[in-house]
Amino acid sequence: MTDEKTGGGTPVPQPEEVNGPRSGDLVTGASAPRTLEVVEVREGMFGVHGSGDTSGYGGLVQPVAMPGASPRPYGGWFDEVVDVLAEVLAEGGTRFEAAVERVVVDPPGAHAELTIHVHRDHLVDVCRALRDDQDLRFELSLGVSGVHFPHDVGRELHAVYHLTSITHGRRLRLEVSVPDADPHVPTTTSVYPTNDWHERETWDFFGIVFDGHPSLARIEMPDDWPGHPQRKDYPLGGIPVEYKGATVPPPDTRRSYS
Repeated sequence: MTDEKTGGGTPVPQPEEVNGPRSGDLVTGASAPRTLEVVEVREGMFGVHGSGDTSGYGGLVQPVAMPGASPRPYGGWFDEVVDVLAEVLAEGGTRFEAAVERVVVDPPGAHAELTIHVHRDHLVDVCRALRDDQDLRFELSLGVSGVHFPHDVGRELHAVYHLTSITHGRRLRLEVSVPDADPHVPTTTSVYPTNDWHERETWDFFGIVFDGHPSLARIEMPDDWPGHPQRKDYPLGGIPVEYKGATVPPPDTRRSYS
């Protein structure tokens, strides 16, 4: 299309350029030097289902894509860390391929970050290797985060560990994925004692069970609280509120549109 006012042939943005890339582009786009895995395609906005969309974005289609495994070379010090980790695990009798699901370097470019996806059965061994080897020395864990991807079937719950090497001035992530039907991950408190509180919070908000934890109990919500509030299948409005004898229902149940 051309600009009728100037006649200069200025291209007019097409819908796919305005709304973002399509799912096919995300997976196979020539501009992306790595593969992406589409785990969900969202339609509309604000999670409206069944009651009509009053936002004006009912036609919006947005894929949710996760970065796939990155090819070698990773760049910078990433290759060194992965190679040393593989060597240390092999010395302990564990194959790198058995312990590590994939290595992800994302986003591409100068601001790339390293994420190592680990099988839960080998999580503690990987943490210990990263902490103790002199060429790795990731001696500080900054905590554990939970993530919930309801549409990532068989991998709905993710536990993410943020590790820092004070010795070498480096940072990386470890990520463990488990199914909602079996949300068990071994505790890392024997390697990083400060993860005690963070694992309790992740259990409290996401329902990931850290086996072997010294005292896995809620840390933010009351002990008798039903459910895990930061999961995406948790009711949007929480629970009804009682105030001076009146009951205020959760926001997502107050009104519906036809």
